[in-house]
Amino acid sequence: MTAVTLRKAPAHSIKADAIVIGVHADGDSLTPATGASDVVAAFGKDFTKNFTKRLRQLGATGKAGDVCKIPAADVTKAPMVVLAGLGEGGHNGHVDLESLRRASGAAARELAGCETVALALPAETDEQVRAVAEGALLGAYVYDRYLTKKHEPTGDLVLLSEQAKAKGAKQAVEAATAVAEAVNFARDLINTPPNDLYPESFAEGLKTRGKASKVAVTVTDDKTLQSKGYGGIMGVGKGSVRGPRLVKIAYKPTRPVAHLAFVGKGITFDSGGLSIKSSTAMGTMKCDMSGAAAVSAAVFAIADLGLPVRVTAYACLAENMPSGHATRPGDVLTMYGGKTVEVLNTDAEGRLVLADGITTANSDKPDLIVDVATLTGACVVALGSRMSGVFSNDEALHEELPQIAERAGELMWPLPIPEEMNDKVRTTKIADLSQHNPEAWGGALYAAAFLREFVGEGITWAHLDIAGPAFNDDSPWGYTPKGGTGAAVRTLVQLATERSH
Repeated sequence: MTAVTLRKAPAHSIKADAIVIGVHADGDSLTPATGASDVVAAFGKDFTKNFTKRLRQLGATGKAGDVCKIPAADVTKAPMVVLAGLGEGGHNGHVDLESLRRASGAAARELAGCETVALALPAETDEQVRAVAEGALLGAYVYDRYLTKKHEPTGDLVLLSEQAKAKGAKQAVEAATAVAEAVNFARDLINTPPNDLYPESFAEGLKTRGKASKVAVTVTDDKTLQSKGYGGIMGVGKGSVRGPRLVKIAYKPTRPVAHLAFVGKGITFDSGGLSIKSSTAMGTMKCDMSGAAAVSAAVFAIADLGLPVRVTAYACLAENMPSGHATRPGDVLTMYGGKTVEVLNTDAEGRLVLADGITTANSDKPDLIVDVATLTGACVVALGSRMSGVFSNDEALHEELPQIAERAGELMWPLPIPEEMNDKVRTTKIADLSQHNPEAWGGALYAAAFLREFVGEGITWAHLDIAGPAFNDDSPWGYTPKGGTGAAVRTLVQLATERSH
């Protein structure tokens, strides 16, 4: 993985393939950000005096995530200067941390193949140092496992800061590195094609990763799941020749100040089962295990950071396929813990594996359970492709989680579980619960209400529906690549970080 080092030096004097400086857009004006002044001055008085005019001529907009490359013309030791947009803030000196992440990420992505890149973006505080480092490491991500001709990665990243020798800045880079490594680990899992990533291989990959971390990874195979009554996971996975798995990833530091439980949906491929999807809808269904990737990666990051928070995660892994053994619409499953569920649509499978995972997590008696899943297309309809939905049985947590996500650099929005959904999940006459919404509307709300039925009494719970942002099927932007994004990893780590104080 690309590495970030800190250095205190004038930007124009750094030997590198490129120097990245920040540019603010305030109204019609473009202004250089903190850290850019000596590079701008090196271009001469005319350039400095006519900064906005010259940059507009070069095509720079200053919008957050915008990147414009210009030749340095021997005024700096680097042959190229990259202007990275930071949005508003030039007049008041304020720099939004997410804009910093996007700027450094977009620049790192654009500079793939460069051996050394100097980042002269605003880095006056530890928070800014971390944002620049984290964005750059996320932006430098590439996935070329299956390409015969590999991508040229971004090389060393030199982060220029007056605080380069300070302990806080060094810790900020270390934290950024741990989090970015976790996000990129999740991205690798999501991007792996389903012929290579299936429940057994996913579980083995987590065991391998666990050997390099202070976590314990335990795998429960399909035979044991069957014998222990995991009707949800087995009901989803029995249509495939590749049996399901339940993976427990546990981090238990000495004297933990809190205990969090994470549960992730891990459908390694979702055909829809007998309620089969269209061929176009199946095209990205390798990403239906993004929730399991997120919770697993988050535990590894929390352990690497050494946070004094106990975390127990469950990756609920299955492949949803049609066959003569597959669960049928109309079947009744007995879930782990004894509740019965009538299946009405086998393409609403994620809630079934999560229900078994949540019930398992109840027995750990955590302070909080958070489940993460690419659960419903309805959530994408409601919030679009870049924002996750947040549901909870606790009013304070419902309000807090989107704020935690924002501090981590992710977009989440609180959605309700209306009272009417309590009745709708019980519309079946032959089982305790109905698995699928009898109406066409409110699918995300119904799914959350269904999951809430499996949360233990007195346990605080939240559900993150990441169906929109988990997989970017469009062009890369900011530090977000095409393909798997690692959505929710940073939010979970930020949650653990804030619960550790």
